[in-house]
Amino acid sequence: MPADLRRAHAALDRAVDRLYRPAAFETDRDRVEHLFGRYEALVNPLERLGAAKNRRVARKAGQDVGEA
Repeated sequence: MPADLRRAHAALDRAVDRLYRPAAFETDRDRVEHLFGRYEALVNPLERLGAAKNRRVARKAGQDVGEA
């Protein structure tokens, strides 16, 4: 990888670290897992609410709808 591209990647990593956490991520994998977790929460908001909020799904699972 060319040196200027490597520096750009490092600068981007530092910027992401500052945006999301007070301390830097320990590994690239930690950073990517955190970012994908945030992405999943944005694109699948129903997962955050849980199946218990959906009466039909909760009944199928045998849950009491009033529990959540």
